[in-house]
Amino acid sequence: MHLLNYPLAVFAVSFLAFAFSVWFGHAVLSRYRTKDTETSTDLGIIQTATLTLLALIIGFTFSMAIDRHDQREIFEEGEANAIGTEFLRADILPQKASAATKDLLMQYVDQRILFYSKQPPEKIREIRIKTDQLQTALWNEILPSVKTQATPAMALVASGMNDVLNSQGYVQAAWWNRIPLTAWALMAAIAICANLLVGFGARNFEKNIGLFMIFPFVISVSFFLIADIDSPRGGVIRIEARNLVALKNNLTQQMDASSPSSGSK
Repeated sequence: MHLLNYPLAVFAVSFLAFAFSVWFGHAVLSRYRTKDTETSTDLGIIQTATLTLLALIIGFTFSMAIDRHDQREIFEEGEANAIGTEFLRADILPQKASAATKDLLMQYVDQRILFYSKQPPEKIREIRIKTDQLQTALWNEILPSVKTQATPAMALVASGMNDVLNSQGYVQAAWWNRIPLTAWALMAAIAICANLLVGFGARNFEKNIGLFMIFPFVISVSFFLIADIDSPRGGVIRIEARNLVALKNNLTQQMDASSPSSGSK
């Protein structure tokens, strides 16, 4: 199980680790704390520097997660545009190939919408296999017409299908593009050090345990939010296939309007 795919687990583990760090800093490390003013001043400087660094690291990591989230949304929109454009260009093909291509594109849109929904790993593997099969079928459907009719119009059909296939690859690459584990490790290490210093400098820890637990809680919430945004499938904040769903509805209306039964009514 990849822990970072489960933001709630990230929150639970980080809160326990940070809370223990505060307790350890007070119960163990504070024994080595001296009472003179100079040491207290130095401790304040170190605490301030560490907390500032932690805030910067969390801010940078959050920015990385937001950038990746926005990129996935842009690629979802691009994928819908590519499929919609190719659906229109399919009219250039001979009638039989055009109808078959449009039918395959409708099936392909269904699979792409399923890809963006929350699914178990086994279902995701099935969707990827089905997507690969449909991509092969789509390319094989237009290939004979493109080969026999080397015209600029057919070149547009081939180019549009190429965009459809490439857009799916861009989406998959964006979903695999996550915050590096080294960045998470660095952020966690700095957070643990910051919590150790909070516990080390605590003077009335036993009387105000709840107060000192606020800092681990806030940092854990930050970790949860970053993990949630960075996880395209496992988080609460997910990429929704809004453009693909709108495209599906639009294409369905076009297919219904152009069907012989609708024209005879």
